Amino acid sequence: MHLYQWLTQVVADRGSEKALVYRDTYLSWRGLLHRVDRRAQELRSTGIAPGAWVGLMLGNVPDFVILTLALSKIEAIVVPLDPTIGAKDLEMVLEAAPLRALITRPRGGEVGQPNSGGGSSGTYAGPGSGPVRTGSGPIRPATIVSKFVAESRRRLQGTLLTCSLYRRTSQAPFPESGAVMVQFSASVGGDPHGIVRTGAHVAALTQSLGKTLDIKAGDRILCAIPLHQGYGFDLGLLTCLASGATLFLEDEISAKRLAKLLRDHEITFFPGAPALYGALTRIPTIKPLKIAGARYLSSGSPLPLAIAEGFHERYGIRPLSLYHSTQAGALAVDRTGRDPDSVGKAFVDVELRIASGEGAKITAGAAGPIWVRSQTLSLLSVPKIRLPSRGAEIAIGATDSEGWFRTGDLGTLDRAGKLTITGREDDLVKVDGKRMALGEVEGCLEAFPRVKAARAHIVIDDVGAPMVVAQVVMESACKPEDIIDHCARFLAPYKVPRQVEFRDTV
Repeated sequence: MHLYQWLTQVVADRGSEKALVYRDTYLSWRGLLHRVDRRAQELRSTGIAPGAWVGLMLGNVPDFVILTLALSKIEAIVVPLDPTIGAKDLEMVLEAAPLRALITRPRGGEVGQPNSGGGSSGTYAGPGSGPVRTGSGPIRPATIVSKFVAESRRRLQGTLLTCSLYRRTSQAPFPESGAVMVQFSASVGGDPHGIVRTGAHVAALTQSLGKTLDIKAGDRILCAIPLHQGYGFDLGLLTCLASGATLFLEDEISAKRLAKLLRDHEITFFPGAPALYGALTRIPTIKPLKIAGARYLSSGSPLPLAIAEGFHERYGIRPLSLYHSTQAGALAVDRTGRDPDSVGKAFVDVELRIASGEGAKITAGAAGPIWVRSQTLSLLSVPKIRLPSRGAEIAIGATDSEGWFRTGDLGTLDRAGKLTITGREDDLVKVDGKRMALGEVEGCLEAFPRVKAARAHIVIDDVGAPMVVAQVVMESACKPEDIIDHCARFLAPYKVPRQVEFRDTV
């Protein structure tokens, strides 16, 4: 089912009710439909046709919602992208996804130009090129020469958004029809990897979410998790559309502001992250929330017990640990919130098991690879990636003959069906809700002339936020700031090490 069809159905039932709230303004469902129809007409006039791939490089603002639904109406394929994406990753996205158009804020999406991420240079060393030193100044990466040049750019009416149009060849059809969106994550090597989701995948996901979390039209959903991430899109926009609930958008991650929104609007459904709950817990003065049936979720990294208990003590609501993946959506949740070390039991219509690399069952309570089987799982992706395996093992990211998918996560499953995640089989980790490969960081570190060897790992800070920490063996003396500055020139902001530890060996 197309997202636009959901919109029209909700309008028929709840036309005058609030659909979208952002700061001091709101749209009713009927008003949202009117905005969507007008924008769809404008997009169609630019030459965007059914089946076209269109990137949205926007934050949590109403335009993201309106454009997503407008593209759905004209049967285009929506490709949400991180507004802070670096030029290197953006070039790889353009290589993998045949974007007909890219909609951004001013100057966004221009390869070779600084982006608005506040930490990425917007340039990188392209294939066959290396770092450039100008005089005695610091080493800078060579500016990319992109083969993807927009044939035209135009301003969307009544906005500051720019729509860049590209002359692209059509994408070969997928085995299944009905693709509605492509969500990018990281491949095993750290490169952008697009998961293609069809209408059937999206419908199965929203049904599973609604049944498991009992989401109703009267719910008030606050989404501060970026909509371009699978977690934010699924638990924010999709959940709102499928249920007819009211969606409150927030693009300013301020603990005081979010606490005020939770209280003033009596938010009943809140997807968050451990670091966000940690920040909310640290607010000096706060009173418990008296909200019946509240479901506050935590995903992206393990939820520390101290933060879970601290939030419950201060706000009177227990965060529920959630297991979510871009490829399969919401998989498991601790419905009680009393065991944050576990992500609880599987969602309705989702099957989970622990098995060996070959797919053989493992004794309950024993640790091993996590496998999932569900109608929410998408096996369509761009670009095609060769999945490495050993002997008779099923490769990470592949399925066995019975449809079980090897997620790459490691964990244990007790006899009651409660899942605990213990790590990863590869070097992929999540930082700020985004997948990244530690090997990419290590390669960048070892490219610095004064570093002999390096190792990167993840550390959870005292507010529950994961951060990259580098351990390096020096070739010659330098300061930690020099190494961090070097990484900041080549890596996206969330991949840059926050700390550097000097070691004799790694």
